[in-house]
Amino acid sequence: MNAPQLASTLAFLSHCASYGAGQHRVERIETHMSWVFLSADFAYKLKKPIHVDLIDFTTVEARLFYCQEELRLNRRLSPDIYLAVVPITLDGMNQLHLDGEGTPVEWLVKMRRLPAARMLDAALSRRSVPAPDIRRLAAMLATFHAALPPEPVDAIAYRDRFSHQLRQMQDELGEPRYAIERKHLDVLGAAQAKALLSVSHLLETRVHQGKVIEGHGDLRAEHVCMLPKIAIIDCLEFSRDLRILDRADELGFLALECERLGARGMAELLLRSYARYASDAPEPALVHFYQSFRASKRALIALRHLREDQFSYSPHWRRTALSYLALAAEHAAHCTF
Repeated sequence: MNAPQLASTLAFLSHCASYGAGQHRVERIETHMSWVFLSADFAYKLKKPIHVDLIDFTTVEARLFYCQEELRLNRRLSPDIYLAVVPITLDGMNQLHLDGEGTPVEWLVKMRRLPAARMLDAALSRRSVPAPDIRRLAAMLATFHAALPPEPVDAIAYRDRFSHQLRQMQDELGEPRYAIERKHLDVLGAAQAKALLSVSHLLETRVHQGKVIEGHGDLRAEHVCMLPKIAIIDCLEFSRDLRILDRADELGFLALECERLGARGMAELLLRSYARYASDAPEPALVHFYQSFRASKRALIALRHLREDQFSYSPHWRRTALSYLALAAEHAAHCTF
């Protein structure tokens, strides 16, 4: 998509009339990989035509494919929320239409709009999540994971992947543009290397036990909506490899996010409840390792925002990264038996 086409598409989707009669407002939200347009009842996600890291959305064919993948994967957990992949079409008068007649020139994921106040991150920030809701969430995830077949991964390769990725993250976190003190990174790196050595046999055992599955891949509090029927959205659609993970890793990540939001008690309740519903209680040292690893990865993702012009002068992303690095160090220190 060239710049004029992109500008026209964004302008079209930003206009209330594009969504039919009776629409008086449309909100536009930009994320790292997409733009989301919110009408009164629906959300429409447009993938950015980008090629960074594992993401290649540079062609309309690729964007269509990943829209279809997003629909397929997210319907596993939110079948009532993910409605369709819809086209933007161009008619004979060179006018754009949403899901109309004409030639498809772009594709969107159409979802039901979720109430922002009911998202788990917002609810945890208000301290308004009752314990029974956390138990419902744990039960839902236990059921989801139980339905997924074990992935045929090599146990040694699975273990070694963490060693390789920790070294990669350590190198990138140390780039001068991020201004993270080298001595702190060195201490963290040494602690994580020691933690990995401590839990290596546990990682291999989890593979042999069939606990590695194709899960959600990005299970964060802002992706959970605490409705009467809980909805979990925004599965990591662009990389199957990143969705292949230990069930304990997936749960540990969500617990880490709850902890970061100041809800440590809810994080602990989530892990205890899941262990009961799933009959799966991994060693705490292993969960701490996964959480330390995830915290480092989230710190790096936060810092990568500084590469983009619109974020480069914002202090938010560096503060976020530092909070994650503190959690990474804390959890690495607990990887003992």
